[in-house]
Amino acid sequence: MKPTGLEDKQNFTNFVVDIKNKILSAQYEALKKVNKKLINLYWDIGKSIVEKQAQHGWGKSVVKNLSDELKKEFVGLRGFSVQNLWNMRFFYLEYRENQKLQTLSREIGWSHNVAIFQKTKDNLQREFYIKMVIKFGWTYRVLDNHIDNKSYEKYLLNQTNFNDTIEEKYKHQAKLAIKDEYNFDFLELGHKHSEHELEIGLINKIREFLIQMGTDFSFIANQYTIELDNEEYKIDLLLYHRKLKSLIAIELKIGKFKPEYAGKMNFYLSLLNDTIKLSNENPSIGIIICKEKNRTTVEYALKQSNQPIGVATYEVSETLPDNFKKYLPSPKEIESNLSNLLGENSQISSSNTQNQSVGSGYNF
Repeated sequence: MKPTGLEDKQNFTNFVVDIKNKILSAQYEALKKVNKKLINLYWDIGKSIVEKQAQHGWGKSVVKNLSDELKKEFVGLRGFSVQNLWNMRFFYLEYRENQKLQTLSREIGWSHNVAIFQKTKDNLQREFYIKMVIKFGWTYRVLDNHIDNKSYEKYLLNQTNFNDTIEEKYKHQAKLAIKDEYNFDFLELGHKHSEHELEIGLINKIREFLIQMGTDFSFIANQYTIELDNEEYKIDLLLYHRKLKSLIAIELKIGKFKPEYAGKMNFYLSLLNDTIKLSNENPSIGIIICKEKNRTTVEYALKQSNQPIGVATYEVSETLPDNFKKYLPSPKEIESNLSNLLGENSQISSSNTQNQSVGSGYNF
């Protein structure tokens, strides 16, 4: 049977979409190849500078002299400034003993690499940020913000049950969305305050609150009411996360975490999923924000929950407390966690793939 005009139009539309995807895929593969060649070039230049300095005893002036000669020869091409040549040298020195980082660094843009090896010192930390750029297509600005916000430490420290309750492809993104500690210093609250004062303060400074929560959060309501069997249940704050496509229920507590808070949140999430969540959205996520918590108590409380819940604290300090460092996993455990970021089950969506700025760091 000959297709109708509408069917024929739809077939052509599908055909065009398919061709566009093929072109975008080919463009991305071409960019990846160019990017690898660029990183290889910068690596070789950095290596040559180090070796020649050692061989001939040349000092710092060789870098400036080399920059001047290259800019005269390659007029109009960027990338051979004095600073960038020093970056190439530093790149080689920092990664020459680590084959894994050498390989991974070829998968991201040069500006991303510079931000990572300049602003971080630990190799596992560097591996984390490189893998996050690869997996989620972070732009340079997003990467820079994550480094400044200590996302590596918070990702490893945060207490959630997401490994057991969230679908594999969203698990790592969800962990990044939940911090272990929130800074509410902008509220200027007194040492003693009520949960109502905390909630109203956050609502009155919603912009600052959402900035603290992180990118992709949107505000829906406070004291969000759900009815069940003629009873009303109120969620302190209800947000939405665009990338996770999930409702985010937040409960605020001015005291220490108690196990029953997890049970209450479990109940709220079940209600949201059954009565509020849209069919095209992912299951809701809960965040319990307390003034303090016992980490062992939290671990046991979350073991019994079948809903995705994270437990965090809020402070007025902007820095990660030094006493939290003792809770960081061992290097072996961290390496195991990082290996899962780009494991065989990880799928990079086509949209992320096409939006990755592998070429954004080019300085040519």
